[in-house]
Amino acid sequence: MSLKNLLLDLLFPPKCAFCGEHGVHGVCAECEKKLPWCDTPYHERTGIGKCLAPLRYEGAVRESLLRFKFRGGRGNAEGYGNILAQCVAEHFGGEFDLVTYVPVSEKRRRERGYDQTLLLARETCRAWDAAPVTLLRKTRHTPAQSTLKTPEERKANVLGVYEAVGAEQIAGARILLIDDILTTGATLRECVRVLKEAGAERVLCATLAASDEK
Repeated sequence: MSLKNLLLDLLFPPKCAFCGEHGVHGVCAECEKKLPWCDTPYHERTGIGKCLAPLRYEGAVRESLLRFKFRGGRGNAEGYGNILAQCVAEHFGGEFDLVTYVPVSEKRRRERGYDQTLLLARETCRAWDAAPVTLLRKTRHTPAQSTLKTPEERKANVLGVYEAVGAEQIAGARILLIDDILTTGATLRECVRVLKEAGAERVLCATLAASDEK
């Protein structure tokens, strides 16, 4: 372990992303066995196609993600990234050229102090010695999707709020788009549309968890 990593461990002791056990980088062995893994990582949504999501959004996964998004649990990203990187490598290996993410609004980033999906994308890419590229920008602040009750409300909430940036990188590219949770798919669908209209050849999607697995 490098001196930099040793110092980081002293200042910010690592802990399991799900149970909080100290001294664990990523996910502890006990949680890895008990997590609610999806029977299949593939989840279908109209306008998206197959989206990878290795975990069900319930129990310890739900609690962990809520800490990650709303209670300053940014350290959880390491464990999430390890899980998602393995899933993507197994099922989408060789099928994308660039990795990007669904950004939060500038207002929400300031409130939280970080963009949680960018952290997830960074930790996912770290396993491949790569880095995500910013290809989308959220142009205005909107209510959190989790506060909306119907698919129609969620769709309307994100319509037209994302724009493509870095058009020269998007044109002709096969892109992996990362988000944290898949529910109705409204946010991913809108981002896929924007990227394809900007010239992307193909957009694949991956999230840590999905809410539809029974």
